[in-house]
Amino acid sequence: MANTTYKELLDAGVHFGHLTRKWDPKMAPYIFMEKNGIHIIDLNKTLASLDDATNAIKQIAKSGRKILFVATKKQAQDIVAEEAKRLKMPYVTDRWLGGMLTNFQTVRKSLKKMSTIDKMVKENTAYAAMAKRERLMLSREREKLDRVLGGIADLSRLPAALFVVDVKREGIAIKEAQKLNLPVFAIVDTNSNPETVDFPIPANDDASKSISLITSLIGRAIEEGLSERKVDKEDSDRKRSEDEGIQEKIDAE
Repeated sequence: MANTTYKELLDAGVHFGHLTRKWDPKMAPYIFMEKNGIHIIDLNKTLASLDDATNAIKQIAKSGRKILFVATKKQAQDIVAEEAKRLKMPYVTDRWLGGMLTNFQTVRKSLKKMSTIDKMVKENTAYAAMAKRERLMLSREREKLDRVLGGIADLSRLPAALFVVDVKREGIAIKEAQKLNLPVFAIVDTNSNPETVDFPIPANDDASKSISLITSLIGRAIEEGLSERKVDKEDSDRKRSEDEGIQEKIDAE
């Protein structure tokens, strides 16, 4: 279950949607009322959606697979990047590079190039022999790659799922995930279509407090999944060790 309350969601402004004229009719099941020209999200629906989302994402994390965090809107960038880093999960917060998922092998080549530049600078052999202009160009290329791909530098294979802030803004990322049958967990505001993602979380996707609360709840579920995975592995290792000890005694007899 999502570890939050109705009041916490209310205090974070999760219930504030967009202007009624900007709404997506498919969000109707998640809307409680209209007030002063703004749609108000039904927080009971948000709580129920959070339960579904956190339970599912916890199991994905427990399996040991990666969950890619995606949030390129300004007020969400730092919040999402910090949570992803804390969990050691990949993230994209600068801009979505077309083909990041559907053309992953090409993206891996760019990541390898970034790694090669780092190695060159560290060893300081070929790098030191370069002209000042060449070093500057290489440094700029490295900065550009890091800005766009730095958050997925350690991603060796496709993620198992995506967590997205603002489905309207991150439409390309969601379409790529759909093509690859990757489940998408997302904060969905009243101006968006919840049917484009597998686990829509009806919530304000503009206010930093709302984004922070929902992201932290998703992060907590991932953390629980990782912890359970660790405990299961320790139990498995202990049992294997005990079984080996018993077998050694049998062999000795």
